[in-house]
Amino acid sequence: MDAEKKMLVIDDEPAIREGVRRILESQSFQVETFANGQAALERIKEESFDLVITDLKMPGVSGMDVLKSIKEIQPDLPVIFITGYSTVENAVEVMKLGAVDYIAKPFTPEDMLKTIKVALEERIVDLEDLYLLKELRDGDGFDKFVGKSHEMVKVYRRIMQVAPTDSTVLITGESGTGKELVARAIHKHSTRKNSPFVAVDCTSLVENLLESELFGHVKGSFTGAIHTKTGLFKVAEGGTLFLDEVSNLSLTTQAKLLRVLQERQVTPIGGTQPTPINIRLVAATNRNLREMVAEGTFREDLFFRLNIIPIDLPPLRERTGDVPLLIANAVRRCAEEVGKDIKGVTTGAMQLLQNYSFPGNVRELENIIERAVVLAEESLITPDDLELRIASNETLMLDYAVVPRSVEELKDAKRHLREQAVEDVEKAFIADALQRNHGNITRASEDTGMLRPNFQAMMKRLGISARDYADS
Repeated sequence: MDAEKKMLVIDDEPAIREGVRRILESQSFQVETFANGQAALERIKEESFDLVITDLKMPGVSGMDVLKSIKEIQPDLPVIFITGYSTVENAVEVMKLGAVDYIAKPFTPEDMLKTIKVALEERIVDLEDLYLLKELRDGDGFDKFVGKSHEMVKVYRRIMQVAPTDSTVLITGESGTGKELVARAIHKHSTRKNSPFVAVDCTSLVENLLESELFGHVKGSFTGAIHTKTGLFKVAEGGTLFLDEVSNLSLTTQAKLLRVLQERQVTPIGGTQPTPINIRLVAATNRNLREMVAEGTFREDLFFRLNIIPIDLPPLRERTGDVPLLIANAVRRCAEEVGKDIKGVTTGAMQLLQNYSFPGNVRELENIIERAVVLAEESLITPDDLELRIASNETLMLDYAVVPRSVEELKDAKRHLREQAVEDVEKAFIADALQRNHGNITRASEDTGMLRPNFQAMMKRLGISARDYADS
């Protein structure tokens, strides 16, 4: 643990106060102690601390009062409670108010230091994420991003790292994960932001027309070429060209694209004179290009040209902690669009949505919510409005579940089902442990026989919050 951390300790019992001070100073922490909550709060207004440890029951300003005030003064400051009244009711209340944990008297130095270590590690991540999200929100191009899960924060961080450069970016991820949003965000935060952003769907045109769109053509170069056409490589001059679903390019077009990227110049179909280009290329695909290279359906040299900076977008089932945020955002936006006063979803509807695997990812979630907003007859969306049904295996599925159309899609579907089955068991395991222990992570991990760091890591991966179980 970082010895530069500054701790504030509040306890009306001198012996406890002194004992905690000695434990902290044994780790070279900077420590300030206070006998009452009011004096401590005044100090917090003057000085920045990394952690507050406070007694729960104190005369005058109680530990609860201290916590409530801290949340107003410095919301991200973690608070740990010390209490000799370690009842479930107290634990529930402090967790609901925002405490990171509590320690019951009597406690050992090891108990205290273990709890502090977890709280400090979580705060480092939280502060980094909060800063990054603020930077993204303040900048143009991120208004459509919703989510603050660890997985999405990694994506945001990569966007901010690569945007100022001219490096080629390859965005991978399943359909509906928001690949074009990422491409647009890269452009908006680049030095090319005042130049064009040109998006090309490589699945929408046949090969000859696609080549004409990309590279242009001269009049008379083929039947129907009644005038000279400027290609999108030139239309995007000075800006960003986004090739969506680049895996659908034919091998012939791949070879021409590779030559353009190598020579940084383009020759229109039927033309003889190449012209230089100045663009930043961003490509995207929902396929595994490495596997396609091994199969001989995608050029290896082009793959290496495209895969300079990879950004992999996680499917929604791997960032389930973002689902409530996405739902709230979608409800608000859709309600405004259709002119209905829909305030949110019922508990039952939220539970159904959180248990659904969303094979169509964020796009599917938005479609479900849009339909529900249109159908809702009350101010809250109900399970019936969602039109979800439970299959015989108790897995939630949509009435129009997507059927694989290729061997690759079938492989992906089978892999996803296996992963989802394992994840469902893990979620039930964690949720049951937290429910039995009223949201206390330490007790839940001990109850299951897991080490707390491993238990907590699984919680984060599954997007589960202990606070949701604090009043169980």
